[in-house]
Amino acid sequence: MNFTFESLKLEHQEAVVSILNYYIEETFAAYREEAVKNEHFLNFIDASEVHCGYAIKNSQNGVVGFCVLEPYGSYSTFSEVAEIMYFIHPDYTGKGIGTLALEKLETEAKKRGIKKLLADISSENINSIKFHEKNGFAEYGQLKNIGKKFNKYFSVVYMGKEIG
Repeated sequence: MNFTFESLKLEHQEAVVSILNYYIEETFAAYREEAVKNEHFLNFIDASEVHCGYAIKNSQNGVVGFCVLEPYGSYSTFSEVAEIMYFIHPDYTGKGIGTLALEKLETEAKKRGIKKLLADISSENINSIKFHEKNGFAEYGQLKNIGKKFNKYFSVVYMGKEIG
């Protein structure tokens, strides 16, 4: 199956929000407890909020995921650091799309002079932690039991990778 990356545009809004809301409502992968409205998508295409963002598509089913490279903080001292975020439609996880998304974000980060990528991951999202470890990320630390979702406490695991 072939996948392509398109810069996020309003035409991707409904699919991206639907994928994000699945993770909000069903998992610990997204920290929010309540679904977001379509307007939330504008955060992903606001040039002041992100370095870049992509819809991940295949020819048969359209948008199957999205990924975003975000600045880490607003201070110039962090200009070589970026945060990554990606969510893949649950029917398409385990098919290598996450790896493709990470490779795309790494390539884009290097073009922008970014030397370090950060990911913050729920301690309940074991698959994501393992995925990042497999792809060269190391744990930087945790904020223990800082969140509560589905009536259960979870930690936030910070992971990083040197890319430059």
